[in-house]
Amino acid sequence: MGPMSATEVPTKPPRLFSGPHLPLVFGAVALVTLGAFENRAVGTALPTMVREFDALGLFGLANAAPNASYLVALAIAGQWADRRGPIPALRAGAIAFALAQLLVGTAQGMPMVVAGRLLSGLAEGLLDVALMVLVARTLPAVLRPRMFSLFAAMWILPSVAGPVLTGFVTEQVGWRWVFLGAVALLVPSWFLLQPAMRLSKRTPAPERSTEDAAALTAWRAAMPWAFGASVALFSMTLAGDQLERHHFLAGLTILVSLLVLGVAAVRVMPAGTFVLRRGFPSVVAVRGLTGAAFAGTGAYLPLLLTLRYDFSPSHAGVTLSITGVSWAFGSWLQGRDHGIQRVTVLRTGLTLMTVGLAGTSLLAWTDGLIWLGLIGWTVAGIGMGLSSSSLSVLTLGLSDDNNSGRNVSAAQMAGTMSIATALAVSGTLLALEADAPGAWVFGAIIATSAGLALAALGAANRIRTKQ
Repeated sequence: MGPMSATEVPTKPPRLFSGPHLPLVFGAVALVTLGAFENRAVGTALPTMVREFDALGLFGLANAAPNASYLVALAIAGQWADRRGPIPALRAGAIAFALAQLLVGTAQGMPMVVAGRLLSGLAEGLLDVALMVLVARTLPAVLRPRMFSLFAAMWILPSVAGPVLTGFVTEQVGWRWVFLGAVALLVPSWFLLQPAMRLSKRTPAPERSTEDAAALTAWRAAMPWAFGASVALFSMTLAGDQLERHHFLAGLTILVSLLVLGVAAVRVMPAGTFVLRRGFPSVVAVRGLTGAAFAGTGAYLPLLLTLRYDFSPSHAGVTLSITGVSWAFGSWLQGRDHGIQRVTVLRTGLTLMTVGLAGTSLLAWTDGLIWLGLIGWTVAGIGMGLSSSSLSVLTLGLSDDNNSGRNVSAAQMAGTMSIATALAVSGTLLALEADAPGAWVFGAIIATSAGLALAALGAANRIRTKQ
């Protein structure tokens, strides 16, 4: 190649925090942070709400409601974003979020709270998919890893400060302002996104082939199964709360729900997911295995530390802080200009997860190596940060404007359903030993998680990018 001519100007590499991308970065990050604070706030304020309304029996229902509606929202948003672009789904998600906060903030009883929680799950599903598609359409591929690392980082402050801030607001001015304040914060976040939304609108609509039309029709046909999975998820969560008091009925409900969830997963997941077909189906499979592996252990670590090592609730919560910080650090690492192939980054993350979970199991099997077990959980969190963000990058990299919405939805649904299944199975195992759960119960849960991470590492070998 000859020398550069005098008229040629070297092209500067795109930068995430440069003028054209700043509105998208600030707007999307603001929405993610707002959603994270809302997520953490509910867990802190809900006990106060059920006591005030004298409706302790509806605590489980209020907790389970958003998970059920989230699954349906993912299926709707995927098809909607592919047909009409991300803006209508994003707008609907923002409206649903505002209405959800208003319903809960002005609730006169727990039925209004539950309705608000259902609407909150719908909003989260719409916003999650729409934001991912907006990123795909307005941000260069080289900048997406850094964007996803920012998304992960925005969960640190809500995870650490969210419960404290929510508790303060609840004690000083009342829990209602936790939710009403979120509506006020939504407005500036929405206006920050306007330039990116206008850019997305100017993007020409993609031409659809016969194959694309058939895929959309198949996705539409799978919608009832997404609803069935949502009902199964809801029923399974409620049955888990009743397992100790109603062994047979609750156990049967969990079993039937798992069967429905399994059939629904086959119907809504991309063809080839369960046989690890090369390419995107394997990405979906790895997403499901990874989510179940990490959440299956993380949900029970505070309980393990409380029962086995007599940690106070505040001290046992150190695992949540470790999760937020280590996950964000791993996501930050994958977003650097390291020049390593994306699939290699994913495999590295899954390797760290497997090794880290194996180390975490020491918390169940030994008495004097707490620090080593927590180091293992930190390593697993870094691996999850590397893996989760890399899976998001691979999902968009293996998609185009015709199917990015459906692909994002499929990956998110795989994670949601697999996590629910893992928690239902491990929760049932724990309930069988509810009086005095032994070390073997927690050891089995963590060892299974490590096995799932190892399976995900093997499945990652089936992923092939377009490059």
